[in-house]
Amino acid sequence: MTPFEITFEGRPVRALPGQSLAAALLSAGIRSWRDTRRGGRPRGLFCGIGSCFDCLVSVGGAPPVRACLTEARPGDVLTRPTAAQGGPDAR
Repeated sequence: MTPFEITFEGRPVRALPGQSLAAALLSAGIRSWRDTRRGGRPRGLFCGIGSCFDCLVSVGGAPPVRACLTEARPGDVLTRPTAAQGGPDAR
């Protein structure tokens, strides 16, 4: 498998074909990629199977997706989702 690069908040992250965004972020030592609107508490991978919404991340400025269910693709640009993008804390 040939590794490729994605970025999170401008930081290069190595990923492998078939790897989820969450797995790539965790492999790079990034444990939090979202903050709650109330209290600004850090969130990242919790259940790892798509049942919760703690691992939301924005890819290319699009609405947030679950990082544990989304396959990393070469050149993905990941950012922390904003309330304006409709994350779970945007109520």
